[in-house]
Amino acid sequence: MVSSKDDSSTDSENSSGDVPDSKPSTYFEGEKVLAYHGPRIYEAKVQKAELRKNEWRYFVHYLGWNKNWDEWVGADRLMKLTEDNVLKQQALDKKRGMEKNTKSGRSTQAKPKSSADVKLDKEETKSNVPKGKKRKADSGTEKGNVSAEKLVKIQIPSTLKKQLVDDWEFVTQQNKLVKLPRSPTVDDILTKYLEYRSKKDGMMTDSVGEILNGIRCYFDKALPSILLYKKERQQYHEAVSDIVSPSSVYGAEHLLRLFVKLPELLAYAKIEEETLTRMQQKFLDFLKFLQKNQGTFFLSAYDGPKASEGSG
Repeated sequence: MVSSKDDSSTDSENSSGDVPDSKPSTYFEGEKVLAYHGPRIYEAKVQKAELRKNEWRYFVHYLGWNKNWDEWVGADRLMKLTEDNVLKQQALDKKRGMEKNTKSGRSTQAKPKSSADVKLDKEETKSNVPKGKKRKADSGTEKGNVSAEKLVKIQIPSTLKKQLVDDWEFVTQQNKLVKLPRSPTVDDILTKYLEYRSKKDGMMTDSVGEILNGIRCYFDKALPSILLYKKERQQYHEAVSDIVSPSSVYGAEHLLRLFVKLPELLAYAKIEEETLTRMQQKFLDFLKFLQKNQGTFFLSAYDGPKASEGSG
């Protein structure tokens, strides 16, 4: 996270100097593969292959999906595009009920994170402008064709609502920014919540882990599109790169903004009402956890902008 620059120089050295002495790459640039993303498998194409710290890393593009989903993955996330592996993918799709989603216009070999996908793709298509100029309004979400009845209601505790107001005032009125990288990060907070639930429930449940993975995925994709104020965009481009995810840099301040947008994001996903109700309960429990640790997770004051950020 903090040492990403150091890592990049090390990666460069490894990729140029260590290749002959290390194990050969399993996949080559331009090769079509199958890639795990969350609990599902998707068809992808290897764009780049680099040796980092004696481990091969691959930059993949998920076929049929916006390039914003492109990411670096390890060999453990990839499989050769063979008949046996395709059958494995199809079996996994059937198990998770992927057939129900074919009406949405996506094939069953769709890309990750079922809920956020459709909405965020719509954001990209609708705005159709470069990053940094996506929205004229810094706050508020366009509801489009989603009816109010469909929106999931997420009740944000009053103290966290005040936190959102303070957050808005620091950035938009006082020209201050959250100093990055934050500690704890979004990843840290999600891990702490998982530990908290595990101790409270006496066990680690798959459903909680899946919800937290969903929140992380939503956050990483939604942050540059709809969670940043205009004055924060320059800082984002300086702090986040292809190999650094927002959830490993940003903290509770930006994570809380996600819960304001989640009702609309979920409305574009085809999720059964019973499942939405359970998700809603888990979101509320997570918000109570944030509220309980508000003094630890959130900043009480932001920093004034640096010279490089001021021009942004």
